[in-house]
Amino acid sequence: MSSLSTKMALPVSSQPSPGSSGSSIYLPSPTPSTNLVPLSKLPADKSEPIQEQRPRKSRKKLIIIIVGVMTVLLTTLIVSLALVLHHRGSKAHPVNNGPLVELDYAKYLGTPGGHNVTSWLGIRYAAPPVGDLRFAAPQDPKKEGGIQRANSRGPHCISTNSKSVTRISEDCLRLNVFAPSNARPNSKLPVFFFILGGGFNINSDPFLNGTGLVTASGHNIIVVTFTYRVSLYGFLPGKEIEEGASLNNGLKDQIKALKWVKKYISKFGGNPDHVVIGGHSAGAASVAHLLTAYGGRNDNLFHGAIAGSPSFGTTLANNQSQYLYDSLVKRTGCDSQDTLACLRKLKVNKLQEHNLGIPLPDSSGPPLFAYSPVIDGDLIQDSFYNLYNQGKFIDVPTVMGSDSNEGTIFAPHNTSTMEESDRWLSRQFPALQHHHFEKLHELYPEPEVRYQGAGAYWTQLSELYGDMRYTCPAMAICRTMSKSFKSDKWNYEYHAQDRRFTKNGYGATHTVELNAIFGPAFLGRKAAPSYNSRENGPIVPIVQGYWTSFIRTLDPNKYRAKGSPEWKPSVQDKDSSKPLHRLYFETNDTKMIVEDEHLKRKCDYLTSIGPELMQ
Repeated sequence: MSSLSTKMALPVSSQPSPGSSGSSIYLPSPTPSTNLVPLSKLPADKSEPIQEQRPRKSRKKLIIIIVGVMTVLLTTLIVSLALVLHHRGSKAHPVNNGPLVELDYAKYLGTPGGHNVTSWLGIRYAAPPVGDLRFAAPQDPKKEGGIQRANSRGPHCISTNSKSVTRISEDCLRLNVFAPSNARPNSKLPVFFFILGGGFNINSDPFLNGTGLVTASGHNIIVVTFTYRVSLYGFLPGKEIEEGASLNNGLKDQIKALKWVKKYISKFGGNPDHVVIGGHSAGAASVAHLLTAYGGRNDNLFHGAIAGSPSFGTTLANNQSQYLYDSLVKRTGCDSQDTLACLRKLKVNKLQEHNLGIPLPDSSGPPLFAYSPVIDGDLIQDSFYNLYNQGKFIDVPTVMGSDSNEGTIFAPHNTSTMEESDRWLSRQFPALQHHHFEKLHELYPEPEVRYQGAGAYWTQLSELYGDMRYTCPAMAICRTMSKSFKSDKWNYEYHAQDRRFTKNGYGATHTVELNAIFGPAFLGRKAAPSYNSRENGPIVPIVQGYWTSFIRTLDPNKYRAKGSPEWKPSVQDKDSSKPLHRLYFETNDTKMIVEDEHLKRKCDYLTSIGPELMQ
């Protein structure tokens, strides 16, 4: 869940090439036919055609011609046979120097890139959710003729508060595959299925490039990234949506993409029976939702999980969220007899004029994130804490963790009093009561350390919000899931800091470890400068060693970087109430630690009230 205030204001510019460090966000043209390239339009073979020879009356010359033709035919047959034998078992036929993968609905031409990694970008995994499919569950992709050049990412899904829709689109359900260039259908490589964050209101970091992770694994994994519907397009609630459309479509998009991986990833060299789902922020919350989907029903779509900074916001029931639907139809003028039909017919520009956040019930102002998943009694059967406490989750090897300073990019920088802190927190969690705040003030008192230009209570609110929404949920899930002892769970704290951020009080900010996981050259945006220098550069191979080891073996230790410490499971015995064991990531000083008693005391209280807050 990246900071919307900073991400949404980014300018539109040209698309960076893989590994670019450009900081601007590029939103490709939504035209569906952009990637369609018929065979007739592919570059022609430059070899000269065989010239037709005129027959001669001379029998001798005729015999020579016949022998020549037979020689040509025989040579052609031998060459063709050799090509067939050469490509038998390969994943693609070479078409104009690119690997072609044939699916049952389309043919996609990939692009061999640097580092011996081939990419297929912008592959459709579902039909365009437009027209009558707006607000509907994802459908199978339509058949497409010709060859699709998979060399550019599809358009991003439309976000909350975004007024421009010129380079983003509802037609955004696409994915990207990054595979070793020598992978074949029988390679059966482990697959890392990465879910973007963005608070369920924007696709953050849509240009993440899997090349760095594939390379760090020794070319032993495949990485899949994708976009899914967010904002009102993915999470509009209401009884009208439940009866005439579909709830929680953003999560259903994710499941649809996982089913695509199950069906097709072997054609790219992947193993559909070894898939690790991963994500940060809302992507990590999505991981938590997938683990508890349908009450913990295991459909064998994934086999391990990584969740960084899982976001536990307020999860309302669908009927409690009706205000969002009612407000939207009123603002758009669709408060007629068939409100859903009216919303579906609206031009997207008109819909976007009214796609904005409004306060939660009993709240004085809008929350940071306007739309989010709702309890629908089916896909989502209860709030996070209740589901995990009831044991309704898929038990697979899992890595979960958080950053040392999760809340600093979210809390208002000018928060100057305890009253301002309480008021802002109530907007995020309206169920907070007076007795809750009394205890919170005890656990999070007036801060002793203050930073120039910041309000006196900025650090207090930052720490409280970060613990409540990210840090404590990650630790609570590890503790709860570990009780079964069916599979190991590992927890971490990421503390590597950029000196500039530390000086200003921001510290190790929310999802900053993405710099190390994907590598600073492959974020698709400007990386934190310290990761391209001696300051934090050395931690990149350490982090990638643990991550790729887990993706390959469901154990972060087997292929960890040389000299890095063993990452012990978070719970060592059946007494799960004891402090957790955590891996503490610090540049040049990564080590195992035990959960701090002060942090445990705070998290014990925050997790105890989590169900009351509908987290």
